Amino acid sequence: MVKKKLFTLALAALSLTACAKQPKDMYETDEFQTKSGKTIRFHALVHSSIRIEFDGKEIEVDPCGKLGDKTIDYSAFPKADYIIVTHEHYDHLDKAVIKQLSKEGTQVIMNQRSVDECGAGTVMTNGDKLQLADDISIEAVAAYNATEGHLQFHPKGRDNGYILTLDGLRIYIAGDTEVIPEMADIKDIDIAFLPCNQPYTMTPEQLIEVARIIQPKVLFPYHYSQTDLSGIPAQLPDIDVRIRHYE
Repeated sequence: MVKKKLFTLALAALSLTACAKQPKDMYETDEFQTKSGKTIRFHALVHSSIRIEFDGKEIEVDPCGKLGDKTIDYSAFPKADYIIVTHEHYDHLDKAVIKQLSKEGTQVIMNQRSVDECGAGTVMTNGDKLQLADDISIEAVAAYNATEGHLQFHPKGRDNGYILTLDGLRIYIAGDTEVIPEMADIKDIDIAFLPCNQPYTMTPEQLIEVARIIQPKVLFPYHYSQTDLSGIPAQLPDIDVRIRHYE
């Protein structure tokens, strides 16, 4: 059980200007500024794989080298300071890529089953909190299936979603989950990544329901495979919905 004190962080102000595809960057990139002026960049790699640049730090979420016909060349990226894994399924946990991204001092944060698979890492379970640096903290939150007939995909208590706080900016990375009661306790989210592909995660209607519960300022649907997301923005007029290549 992780027992580290969370520092109080001020709520970040967002700069809601998206970057288009950058020269020398083949992935869609969205850039935000925290209220103290630090830059955060999100690179949409594939499915649930997110590269985050923050104040000289590299954070990789669920890095995966190959999904279907799409390959991510992680050798082109800097080594990671932090690697965050929600759970052990093949489209979230790639041991070879974790090894490739790791350097001396890289902190790998995972659920218990992922640590069991890799043989090393920092275990977080639902409710655990870690202060990774003065301006970086992380909380593990529940992520599971709640629909009868789907419970075996992501059973309650096994997997993690995460709330990652960077210089006060709160980022909810939901992992593989459906609508669950614990989401009512997720507050003050600036940016949310919500999954959308049945039968494993949510339908578009469920994603809309979660967005209305959490009320993030910016929403990235992700992990959506071939799901049609075109109707989501119109249903959430008060949220900045950004659809990127997270098939």
